[in-house]
Amino acid sequence: MTTPTLSTTRDKNLDAACASVVNEIARTDGKASLLLAFTGAVLAGLTTFTDHDLSTATKALGALAAAALGTAAVLLLLVVRPRLGGHDRASFPYWARLNETEIHTCMDGDTRAVRIRVLSTIALAKFTRLRRAVDCTLTALALLAAAAVTAVL
Repeated sequence: MTTPTLSTTRDKNLDAACASVVNEIARTDGKASLLLAFTGAVLAGLTTFTDHDLSTATKALGALAAAALGTAAVLLLLVVRPRLGGHDRASFPYWARLNETEIHTCMDGDTRAVRIRVLSTIALAKFTRLRRAVDCTLTALALLAAAAVTAVL
């Protein structure tokens, strides 16, 4: 039985890290899509109350909730918005600007570490926006609950 060398262990770890970060990005996109659908449905539901005779407090709370949901929707759209800068020398937007010879030259080196860094930066930005969108959505739900209470009183 042979013992794995440092380079084969490193190769496995780099491959696993690349795959892991790609999976995390896919997870954020899926979550953002579900939350966008939820946010849109709640915003659509709120529009049905615009012609109702509600108290000023209820309308104000509803307007604040709509603003929070709108902010959440913008953040979620930024999560799913494609990033096409491609100045990192390790992604398809960069490669798209190269000719075949330049692509071969670019592939002579191991770009996995750069890809991990770039993809991790993308994933972190997506997760940060997703987290903020969830916070906005939770705030909106709390405001809607308060609006419902004021509507009953």
